[in-house]
Order: sequence, then C-alpha cells, then structure tokens
Amino acid sequence: MRYISTRRGSDAPTSSFSDILLEGLAPDGGLYLPEEYPTLEAPDLERLRVALREDGYAAMAARVLALFIDDIPAEDLAAMAARAYSAPSFSDPQIVPVTALEGAGVHLAHLSGGPTAAFKDMAMQLLGELFEYELTRCGDWLTVVGATSGDTGSSAEYALRARPGLSVVMLTPAGRMTAFQRAQMFSLPDDNIVNVAVDGVFDDCQDLVKAINMDADFKAAWHVGAVNSINWARLLAQVCYYVATWLRVTEEGADASSRVSVVVPTGNFGNVCAAHIARQMGLPLGALVVATNENDVLDEFFRTGVYRPRSRAHTLATSSPSMDISKASNFERFIFDLLGRDGDATRALFDRALGRDGFFDLSDTPEFASLRDTYGFVSGTSTHADRLAEIARTEKESGYLLDPHTADGMHVARALRGQIDGPLVVMETALPVKFADTIFEATRHLPPVPARFEGIEGQVERVTALANSADALKELIAQRISPGSPA
Repeated sequence: MRYISTRRGSDAPTSSFSDILLEGLAPDGGLYLPEEYPTLEAPDLERLRVALREDGYAAMAARVLALFIDDIPAEDLAAMAARAYSAPSFSDPQIVPVTALEGAGVHLAHLSGGPTAAFKDMAMQLLGELFEYELTRCGDWLTVVGATSGDTGSSAEYALRARPGLSVVMLTPAGRMTAFQRAQMFSLPDDNIVNVAVDGVFDDCQDLVKAINMDADFKAAWHVGAVNSINWARLLAQVCYYVATWLRVTEEGADASSRVSVVVPTGNFGNVCAAHIARQMGLPLGALVVATNENDVLDEFFRTGVYRPRSRAHTLATSSPSMDISKASNFERFIFDLLGRDGDATRALFDRALGRDGFFDLSDTPEFASLRDTYGFVSGTSTHADRLAEIARTEKESGYLLDPHTADGMHVARALRGQIDGPLVVMETALPVKFADTIFEATRHLPPVPARFEGIEGQVERVTALANSADALKELIAQRISPGSPA
C-alpha cells in the first residue's frame, strides 16, 4: 500500500504508511490518500462481522487497518487497537453501539463513549498508540501542532498526554468554545501540553497550522506533525466505525443491496470523508448526507457546485461551535477523487482558484452532475432554532438527549427521511454535557454529568494568548518546546 498527494504530478514518488504517519500536509501542500483504495467484497464483510461479533470492535478495526497498513506487523496493529478501544477509556464495551430511536425512524451510531465524550476519541486514541509506536521504533520525537474548534483539541491531548517523545501545541479560537470544552483542555497539568488561544476563528487557527507545515525548514527543525484530520491515520481510524455501523445495522449475509445511509454533522469534512472512503472501498453505504449548521459552505457546494469559503468576519459563532468552520480542510481529498485523481486539476482549484478568486465553481461539470449517483452525496443545513427544537423533540418522543451537533444531523435526517430508502443512521458527535447552556435553552434542564466529568469546570486553567501570526506561533514553539523531549 503506497500513498500519494492530492496535488502530485504524474511522476511524483509514492510513500509508505509509516513515511506519512507523522506528517501533516504533503511537501507540495496536498493531502495524502492511498494510491488505490482496497476493496471490501461480501466475503470480506462477513469475516469482519464475525470478528466484530466474536472478538469485539478492536479486532474488527485491526483487520480494516491492515488493509491500509502493510509496513507494521498485523499483530502490532491488533495490540494497538486493543489498547486504544477498551474499557475504561470507552464507557460501552461495544465501543460503537448503534440503537434505533423510537418514533424518529432513524438509528443513532454512538461515537461519544471515549475519554472526552466526543467522536474525535475514536481516531485520537488510536493515533496516540500509532505515534508512540513509530517514534519508539525510529528513536525520534514529535511536536504536534494542531487546531481545534472544540473537540479535536481535548481528544488529542487526552490521547497524547504524558507519552514519551511527544509534545502538543494546540490552537483554539479565543472565546469560541464552551466552558466545558475549555476546561477539558486548559486544566490538563501535563508538561507536554501547550494550549494556545488565538485571536481569531477556527479557520485562522487552521491556517496557522498549515503555515507551519509549509515552512519546510521550521517543520524539520521542530519535528512538526499533525493530529488534525489532515493526518491520514485519523481518517483511517474513522473508516473503521463506518464498517462497524453497517455491520450492526444489517443482518448476517447482507450483500451490496443492503445499503445503509448515514447523516454526518460536519464542518471540516473529515468525518464524512471517512464515510466516502468506506463507500469507495465497497462498503454498501447509500446516501452520504452532509449536515451543516449556519456556516453552510459545504451545503452550498453540494446544492450548487460552488465552493466559497467565508471570511473570518462571516464565519458565524453558533450553538454547535465545533462546526463553526468555513474552510473544510478535508474537502480536497474528495475533490481529488471527484476529478478522477488528477493532481494538477486539484492543485489548480485549491492552490490557484481559491487563492485568486476565493471560490471555485464546478456547477456545469459532469463531475458535479455525478455527485449523488456516483458518490451518494446530498446535504442539508440547520439553524439555532432547528437544533433547539430537535433536542426537545427527540428527548420527548424518543427519550434520548442529543448534543447540538447531533441535533443538526437529526434535523437534516428528518427532512430527508422520505427521500432515502433503507436504514438511515445519524452519526453522533458528542455527549450533551459539553453544551450545557444550549441543552438548558432547549429543554429547561441541564444535561446529566457522567461521573468521570464531575468537577471538571472550575479548575486552574493553563493557556497562552497569541496574536493571529505565524511568526508569533513559531516563536512560542521555540520558547516552549525542548528539542528531543516533551515541552
């Protein structure tokens, strides 16, 4: 299995999984993808079903990982998956249980049982194992520089805290996260964690991460790596839970006609990009429903063919803050596939058209016309009033309390239910405890606090304010990171 950049020329070299594991962007500014997707046929799916039923989620995930990773022994992958997906880190031994919501006509895939109550734990717990394994194997060290709109940061920090040879510098948009999200990150006392509040929005934080990655000399000097979903290993870990979701919803012996559609709340396109990859492999997924909040850049593209990221001033602060994103960093991976894996065409759109015009338009292309039939994509959007109503309605009718992001997904699912055949699964993003103010506004009561999160707010917080400047970030890294060891 070899990996290529989305912006590669026809004669560009390929890389192994271990070559790209510790990297973020490719040197040419593109994102890594497999040279070819492995395939899942009916016998493969039944073997994965047996593994899931008899040996559990970790064993099934290890088999999926091995399809993409051939330079790490299978037994080592299995051991890492077993450590990543286990109790007590995850509250349910199924890791990804799927339940039918009575009265709603949809299923819910529960992805928030991990240590930070967010779906990001599904990838980060494995990424921590992979990073430590590779750094130990090659005797190296790593400075992880990441950006978060709310959940990625805490998931990464809990997965990487106290691991040898690893430091984490995590950028957050100042004042744009909930009190619970801030407390999860800023109260961690570990010496290898550096929290940074940037004067800007999430897209500014993401741009700073990309700027650091594009400075080859600085990146090499400080051994900079990434945990944002620009890192291929994160998407690979997420592919695994789409496989598990399909297996849990379908019956033994199900074939390609047993299609399951998924509704994915998303801002950065990482979560639904993993669904796209699983579908390309042959997993029988039907519609891939992109659910956005008021920052509806992705919904606009899937409706019109125009991709037009918003400016900082026009990126709204909403009650589903983890989706307050305008520039979807993973979108380039899908466009690369949509354009027949043409690296030059992809570069022309993302490196030139966006930089020159601030948008690109595929509306009159045959590729855009193929979105639904070939790739399954449809989309919808949700507002503050919609998510409040959905939280209240789902609790009343189904007895289940949604977080605001999953409520965005549920709202879009209800709107499209009559247009989609077969089972429809909303992919849960977080537990409601992380968004107490919005839950109270919707229901007039606070969400329950799981025992492991009691007292998390009100602790001493450690965070550094930073101007929206790549030079300021480089200076901070130079001050706080000791080469060869954690911060």
